[in-house]
Amino acid sequence: MNRLRTLIVEDDFAVAHVTRGFVERHPHYEVVGVAPTGAEALRALSEQRPDVMLLDVYLPDMSGIDVLRRLRTAGGHVEVIAVTAARDLETVRRARAHGVHHYVVKPFPMQTLHERLDDVRRTLARDAELGDTGELDQVTVDALMRRDAVALAGQRKGVSRATLQRVADTMGRHGQSVSASELAETLGMSRVSARRYLERLVESGLAASTPTYGGVGRPELRYRLRA
Repeated sequence: MNRLRTLIVEDDFAVAHVTRGFVERHPHYEVVGVAPTGAEALRALSEQRPDVMLLDVYLPDMSGIDVLRRLRTAGGHVEVIAVTAARDLETVRRARAHGVHHYVVKPFPMQTLHERLDDVRRTLARDAELGDTGELDQVTVDALMRRDAVALAGQRKGVSRATLQRVADTMGRHGQSVSASELAETLGMSRVSARRYLERLVESGLAASTPTYGGVGRPELRYRLRA
């Protein structure tokens, strides 16, 4: 996959400069423009055709949510990461309803942004692999719909969103229930770490655990993704 073209929408010059530096330090992204207003953002979207937009909510002429609404109304499918100080529930809900892929609250370290950029790149790569395949089977639909739920589950401290996605994808490909030991061996992680990620999927309603009684001792828990 070529480097992903990125538009930064940010009215604060200093913040835009720092964000641009973060993006340009990612080996798979390039910045194609910086827009300080909503109107300029919409124009840049039309002219530059970026793959990804980093969008602030607080803009001088309109809100970032208004930019999103106009973008989606016009049929735009660019991947959007909200990068903003807005953290009220209503704004987050509206951003999610308009297809924001990730929501990053300022201030944030470069690693946080790079993790979100990595996730967007994986999503676009998977979509590219599907191509124009016509109708999808249920397994593929479930995998596509599961991405957002896994992203939300990965917001918990101490849990890597990328690793959580790997765990969910591995379980989806496996098709059968797995134990923490089996998952740990497959992914090359410790059993304790595998158990933590499996339990996070259970807590989020994405997986279910079932005890299996066999030999002497405590029953083994096996985990299966929910449909």
